[in-house]
Amino acid sequence: MIHKNVITDFSSEVREPNIHQTAYVHPLAAVIGNVTIGRRVLVSPFAAVRGDEGQPLFVGDESNVQDSVIIHALETEHEGKPIEKNMVEVDGERYAVHVGRRVSLAHQVQIHGPASVGDDSFIGMQSLVFKSTVGKGCVVEPGCTLLGVSVPDGRYVPCGTILRDQADADRLPEITEDYAFRTLNDGVVHVNTHLADGYNKANIT
Repeated sequence: MIHKNVITDFSSEVREPNIHQTAYVHPLAAVIGNVTIGRRVLVSPFAAVRGDEGQPLFVGDESNVQDSVIIHALETEHEGKPIEKNMVEVDGERYAVHVGRRVSLAHQVQIHGPASVGDDSFIGMQSLVFKSTVGKGCVVEPGCTLLGVSVPDGRYVPCGTILRDQADADRLPEITEDYAFRTLNDGVVHVNTHLADGYNKANIT
């Protein structure tokens, strides 16, 4: 399901999702409102990317939004005026949620803005990222909760971690050659981009 948002006191314009022709949105997924979906992105069944409250939402090239993932955000305007505290800045632009390139959002992940996830990062199953940023080349293992923190580039968050303190985020372990999941995201991106290609070629809608 792909459709426009509605006008409210926190959304003064009607926007239609901007979805690249090489991306694939499953018929059982929802993409709504002020959303940009990049090249070769796969949006899987029961995922919801809702740019009808906080906006805009952005998902970069070759990323994947797996089954039952939710991307949503706190309101970013009120009666036509921006709510800056509910936005993140990436490359000089403001977003409610920004997901970079070659990012994997595994099953049942929630990215709730204001939030951003850097290029080449993996967010593990049933993890929550809220009012937080995840750097480039990171791994958030399954079942983690990130609240109000910034994860530096090249770090991993151990399975089940509840991360609320920036000092703890700064002490997260670095991804080294012997880290078990160092190359996990490469394989996940490969699988999902090829699924997007295949479903588009098969014209499954």
